[in-house]
Amino acid sequence: MQSSLRILVGLSGASGIIYGMRLVEYLSERQLIEAVIYTKPAEVVAYYEEGINLRDWLNRMAINSFREDEIAAPYASSSNAADAMVIIPCSMNTLASIANGLSNNLLTRAALTMLRLKRPLILVIRETPLGLAELRNMLKAALNGATILPASPAFYHKPRTIDDMVNFVVGKVLDVLGIKHDLYKPWSDIRVSEYRKVRPESL
Repeated sequence: MQSSLRILVGLSGASGIIYGMRLVEYLSERQLIEAVIYTKPAEVVAYYEEGINLRDWLNRMAINSFREDEIAAPYASSSNAADAMVIIPCSMNTLASIANGLSNNLLTRAALTMLRLKRPLILVIRETPLGLAELRNMLKAALNGATILPASPAFYHKPRTIDDMVNFVVGKVLDVLGIKHDLYKPWSDIRVSEYRKVRPESL
């Protein structure tokens, strides 16, 4: 994708608000963020997990932001849709609404607009275990054009801190968006010699 993307970020009320905050920071530094839409539950999670007032944090970041009930915001209409959208973290309630075409707030309305226009929509889910209802909703959303990206940190890059694990997930989002980054060490950069040192002789 081009380097001048207009990326809309959604923050919903799932655990893992740190993923969304890190993505917002990264995109903001590179002037790629269009705006942030956040839900009331996201405000609660941000306070509980990170000890911050989400609205104040976004204001300090000087980022254009809207609450889910601001249905008159520009992103409620396809005439002002962003180039791509990421909901990170994506709650199961938000997933269910998108999967079933329910534009019950600004966040889901903006997401459904992306699907109607066939533009990238990435849903970073963070829930476990997953029941049949959640799995069915993921399948529905994927069939409608969304990318399902579980917040599942890997370990091949040898993370040592929480930041390392957060950066891996955010880096995966950037990979899908086609944005180059150095947030984690890709598999191709891991030396084959390192693998051979620990490889059982039987392999």
